[in-house]
Amino acid sequence: MDDPGIKKQNWDVKETELFLEILKDLDMKKCLDGRKVRNNKLFKVAHRRMTAAGYHRTVDQLKFRWKLLKSAYYKCKREPNLPATTKIQGWWRYEKTMIAIMESRHPLLGAGVNSVRNDEVTEDSDGEASMLHWPQPCPDNTAQNLGLIIKMDPEMDSQLKIGFIGAGNMAFGIAKGILSGNALPANIKVSAPSSRNLGRFQELGVAVTHSNEEVVSGSDLVFVAVKPHLVAPVLTEISEHVTERHIIVSVAAGVTLATVEELLPENSVAIRLMPNLPCLVQEGALLFARGSHAKQEDGALLRSLLHRCGLVEEGPEAWIDIHTGLSGSGVAFVYLFAEALAEGAVKMGMPSALAHSIASQTVLGAGKLLRESGKHPAQLRSEVCTPGGTTIYGLHTLEQGGLRAATMSAVESATERARELGRK
Repeated sequence: MDDPGIKKQNWDVKETELFLEILKDLDMKKCLDGRKVRNNKLFKVAHRRMTAAGYHRTVDQLKFRWKLLKSAYYKCKREPNLPATTKIQGWWRYEKTMIAIMESRHPLLGAGVNSVRNDEVTEDSDGEASMLHWPQPCPDNTAQNLGLIIKMDPEMDSQLKIGFIGAGNMAFGIAKGILSGNALPANIKVSAPSSRNLGRFQELGVAVTHSNEEVVSGSDLVFVAVKPHLVAPVLTEISEHVTERHIIVSVAAGVTLATVEELLPENSVAIRLMPNLPCLVQEGALLFARGSHAKQEDGALLRSLLHRCGLVEEGPEAWIDIHTGLSGSGVAFVYLFAEALAEGAVKMGMPSALAHSIASQTVLGAGKLLRESGKHPAQLRSEVCTPGGTTIYGLHTLEQGGLRAATMSAVESATERARELGRK
């Protein structure tokens, strides 16, 4: 019987997402079928990684959480039209990873690697008996493609050398997120032409310099976080110092992977990343695309480094400019709306400071409910409205003012500008 105290432990969304990513990576390491029996040894490894990431759970709590998630998966398979209110909180954020875990069929399974398909056996089994269910190790050529598991071990993360060229808000937000994980301040170095923004990095214990070459030579992964028009001269400057061990991550809006790869040595590993300003408070929305020589494990390494910065997703490069319009520029659209909310309250007689405080909390609360409920924005909007009430009158006024069309056009304009920068 499970310890009843375990059930009382509340898991937040990010913690569950990290837990599932760890289980998925361990599956890849062992070349396992997604529905295999998981033994105590696997959960101990997951426990070490969760602890290193700052989440303090017992092995039994991890097992219990996995049982709940697996039960939720099978329930959704049996009843796909279940209302969101009957599902685990945040399920819409876990569902994709759960499907990836439960429905994975490693290609080696059809070529002589054994798998267990007995879902009736619990994950509590321990000892040598349960190890009999594990498949044989991956052949050497496959293991080479699973280097992300090694890179994602806490011990390896803490040894990774990370560099930043550019010391603006994006670089600072990313650095803060990385430092809240396994990375050590001593293994991070930042360069900028002036000292204006370097002080806040020094307060984090990070080394600073004015030499871009120094950053590249001492790093394994380098974030190029400069203005778009400075990317070409910076990459040209550091090119001779970039080697096969480097991963170059461009954070410049509109600068394509083709441009980055053209300016770097042949076969260089490049990734294009678009974060947004809320990375400063670890609530960013980040999308990245891998270049032609970047492997899956390179993307997994970047995702593991950035997971404390907020939502991290991978997609095709064509989505990056759209993400720039939606989320990179989108935060400014939200700020404008929050400002207008507050000014409306001021017009009606509320003190300015109080109005702005309530407006910011309204935006925060609405965003959190939207993210964690899994409901469509229109559904939540309809839940606020009552027939003949205040909200529907206010919404009618917004529609008369063209808010919806103006917002869509703003995303379109920002996206097109990002594409224009890329063409330049």
